[in-house]
Amino acid sequence: MRRDEYVGPIALRAMQSLATRVFPEAGWRHSGDLAWAAACADSAPDTRPTAVWSTGDMTLAWGWLESPGELTIQVDPAHPDLADEVLIWAQQATDPAQVSVTIAAHEPHLAAALTAHGFEEDIDGPFFVCLGRPLNDLPPLLTPPDGYQIRPQRDGTDIIERAAVHRAVWNSPQITAERHAAMREVWPYRSEFDLTAISPEGKAVAYCQGWYDEVSGVGLFEPVGTAAEYRQLGLSRATGIAVLHAFAAAGGKLATVCPRGDAGYPIPKLVYESLGFKAYSRTRTYTKELRRPR
Repeated sequence: MRRDEYVGPIALRAMQSLATRVFPEAGWRHSGDLAWAAACADSAPDTRPTAVWSTGDMTLAWGWLESPGELTIQVDPAHPDLADEVLIWAQQATDPAQVSVTIAAHEPHLAAALTAHGFEEDIDGPFFVCLGRPLNDLPPLLTPPDGYQIRPQRDGTDIIERAAVHRAVWNSPQITAERHAAMREVWPYRSEFDLTAISPEGKAVAYCQGWYDEVSGVGLFEPVGTAAEYRQLGLSRATGIAVLHAFAAAGGKLATVCPRGDAGYPIPKLVYESLGFKAYSRTRTYTKELRRPR
């Protein structure tokens, strides 16, 4: 058993290997979600330490301070004692007065470790719901409105447009065309699962980015968005169904997505449920005061 420490999520493939092996039975972070999170990370990697516990070439646990005071953790359920080591490491590695950890409700080994280390569950805050659907008996592909088309990105202009519509939808200036292009080089990204709706004027106006893990056969939607002035046209639904069909054509067995599950942002969950997704878990967030602010 060894522990390797890094600055920033540069141990991404090691982290993904554990996610691939145990998701969705344990954890709520798909290998593609980790790739997307790394792409979204800001330009201050010294604030984002990572530690990986492994034996041979098998990852057994990891912790990533995805932002200062926010720990992302995954521990192989077959090695639950490693949760203690990850939590001890994280509390020593982070500087803020409070640290929060979000886990899946079906990770009792992590919940037990968090409680033992003095973390308390935030029962009133927002949470994500874990939805899944098998990739058989899919709804039929939808024809987009006249003049619109749904297709993968083809060239540099498409990449610029795709990054621009994401920034407009989510107000996330860090997703530049350069970052989006770099993300496309990270496993398990494949362009045939990253579909964009193009307006009659040739503008990218909606998208559904799918990540397909060919090892586990599980596909993920992350992220999905439609520009405000193009909503209510069925573009999000049409792109999502097209990505489901792409997952199935690749041999996938399951699709997942994790929208907000609380009443503060209910619409995406309802849309996914209308596509046949059903809840199998949810997230739970735990926090701990490490020291009193000065």
